[in-house]
Amino acid sequence: LPAGAAARYEIESYLRELERQAGYQYVYSPVIGKRALYERSGHWSHFSDDMFPPMAMSADDELVLRPTMCPHHALIFASRPRSYRDLPVRIAEIGGQYRAERSGVLGGLGRVRGMSLNDAHNFCALDGVGDEIAAVLALIREAYAAIGIAGAGFRLSRRDDAGKYAGSPEMWHQAESMLRHALDQSGVDYVEAPGEAAFYGPKIDVQVVDPIERESTMSTIQLDFHQPARFDLSYADASGGRSRPVMIHRSLVGSMERLFAHLIEAHGGAFPVWYSPVHAVIVPVSDAQAGAAAEFERAAIVAGLRVEVAVEGSMGARVRAAALRKVPYVGVIGAREAADDRVALRLRDGRQLDPMPVAEAISLIADIVASRSRELVPG
Repeated sequence: LPAGAAARYEIESYLRELERQAGYQYVYSPVIGKRALYERSGHWSHFSDDMFPPMAMSADDELVLRPTMCPHHALIFASRPRSYRDLPVRIAEIGGQYRAERSGVLGGLGRVRGMSLNDAHNFCALDGVGDEIAAVLALIREAYAAIGIAGAGFRLSRRDDAGKYAGSPEMWHQAESMLRHALDQSGVDYVEAPGEAAFYGPKIDVQVVDPIERESTMSTIQLDFHQPARFDLSYADASGGRSRPVMIHRSLVGSMERLFAHLIEAHGGAFPVWYSPVHAVIVPVSDAQAGAAAEFERAAIVAGLRVEVAVEGSMGARVRAAALRKVPYVGVIGAREAADDRVALRLRDGRQLDPMPVAEAISLIADIVASRSRELVPG
């Protein structure tokens, strides 16, 4: 719906720019692929129970909805020769992926069959893994601060003796040791969770809790030696030989669906101004001020704001309706304000500002949006 689409667009735009500045290259990859691709990656043998059934195009050609983007990004890395001077290669995408979840485990936005994941795969040399993970952890902290997510803690998700995992015990020991070292170096507290690893490698999970103490995984950093071998990925190393990169799967905020399930609960619908679906509702006191309200709306839209004019019902009812929607600003324009080209702003926390010039009010809101401040007025 339009309100959710507006908020999601803002967060996706923020993430793309944050990652672009951190050296990520954005791509679009197809949401369907040949079954053979997922057989090659190992997903078919380890993960097919959670995939939708293949669509047969012919006797030897079957297509499936992708459960993950990593095989596609591995092919992008392999699409041209790579050198150690190119590393790390960071390939990012906000894209759809699909899981054949049973009806009994589906739940609101938190557990869905089709998700849009903020995903990326970083290809680096073995001796660059520590720096790369540290950089990802820093990006997660920055994104959480901007969006307004309070992290509950970190979890080192390892394999156990009962699960079905790809690769050798030596590979797993090395990968788990590297993630443990990265967490120790970052100075964060964490718990270890045997049996919570991906089939191809261990991971760092960032856990969050909602207001009723339900815990879920928001962000992940996964270390993978398995798929680079399956796709025979390599780069020209400094000695003139060929070396295999390490593949780091990472998501700063997880899927858009689970993210918003958490944000709605965590903020009670009162999102930070910059990604609020509507920044301001303008309330003309009477029809005589409709023109002034429309002028405010036009100027605000030009300034990049999302603004509505409310005209149906009494003034009190319109103000209450905006408050119920947790709109950050309500701009009231009466006869005096219209005559002076002013507006009286009411903030969703109950404060009221003195009438100010329309241009000043628009600038105030635009500055709060641009700064991604958690406040409603400059501090």
